[in-house]
Amino acid sequence: MQTLPSDGAAGGPGGRVSRQDIAPPRADIDAAVTRINAAKRPVVIVGHGAYEARDQIMSFAEKLAAPIVTTFKAKGLVPDSHANAGGVLGRSGTPIASWFMNEADLLIVLGASFSNHTGIEKSKPIIQVDHDRMQLAKFHPVDLPIWGDITSFCAAVGSSLGAKAKAEDQIRELADRWDKWRAEKQRRLAEEYGQDIHSFAVFEALGKLAPEDAIFAVDVGNNTYSFGRYLETKGTQRVLMSGYLGSIGFGFPAAMGAWAATQDVESLQGRKVISVSGDGGFGQYPMEFTTAVKYGMDVTHILLHNGELGKISKEQRAGEWPVWETDLHNPSFAAFAKLCGGHGSKVTSADQIEGAIAEALAHDGPALVEIMTDAELV
Repeated sequence: MQTLPSDGAAGGPGGRVSRQDIAPPRADIDAAVTRINAAKRPVVIVGHGAYEARDQIMSFAEKLAAPIVTTFKAKGLVPDSHANAGGVLGRSGTPIASWFMNEADLLIVLGASFSNHTGIEKSKPIIQVDHDRMQLAKFHPVDLPIWGDITSFCAAVGSSLGAKAKAEDQIRELADRWDKWRAEKQRRLAEEYGQDIHSFAVFEALGKLAPEDAIFAVDVGNNTYSFGRYLETKGTQRVLMSGYLGSIGFGFPAAMGAWAATQDVESLQGRKVISVSGDGGFGQYPMEFTTAVKYGMDVTHILLHNGELGKISKEQRAGEWPVWETDLHNPSFAAFAKLCGGHGSKVTSADQIEGAIAEALAHDGPALVEIMTDAELV
């Protein structure tokens, strides 16, 4: 048996791993082009499986003059600041995305799993593209399932498309829908009635202040649904989550892992890491804050504190059951952060949010902003 010295070089993938780009069959490309050229209101739906093809997808949608909506897991893949962006589709999404899907005459689904959370309308004509053959038509038949690399698909179809003279101008319509949605979000602030803070106020401020290359790690609960619905992404921001919201307590530990990656991966160095949770989620692993302090982890945590497991309370009410054992007995998390040796601040009114978040983002090391929110205003 041969023993490598301890300073021996690690082996690599050479000769063991093949290329992953698989060009779709020409017949499928031709069939996709025929369907797309005939569509008046095509919509591109992008899932997490398409992340590596983000630039090609945006170019493809621009040529189509079609809206791009994402699954929640793919939030940030297409920034909301892009002219073709329609936001997140599904339970954590925007009315913009739902409206365009409902009005579409063709859905081009790239790298999405068709989860119930997303709610892709199966009665619509669908072209589904995925590099994983087992994902194609996994839950129901689609009009045109295409096995192949999404980058290759976008390039091949994009170069073969004719002029879209018959297609409706959805980009101008998108801008109008965004204007209406932003006005609606502002109106929702009036729901506060002098009580605790509306979650929209939190994510409007965070969206403005977060750097264009920020990495977000989100938790589970109403805070996460509000993040998907209200925060508008920009630039190359990345969102990390626990599958489809199955693991409460994910947010802050995931941010610690993301911070560690920014130290080891050259392309990530200097990117700001921001985590978001409710009080229930942060309460699962609060002592990890001491670990962040020990190692000087530059993580900013935004904590929406409403004193209960709000998502569970909402589900109990929806089932017409009594709300049972969802209230929480919490410390002051801002004071806790300070006792651990980090930065902590507490926000009790909407006019304090921007200043508190800006101060926390500027802090070199772990910082926590505790925002007292209303469990009903999500």
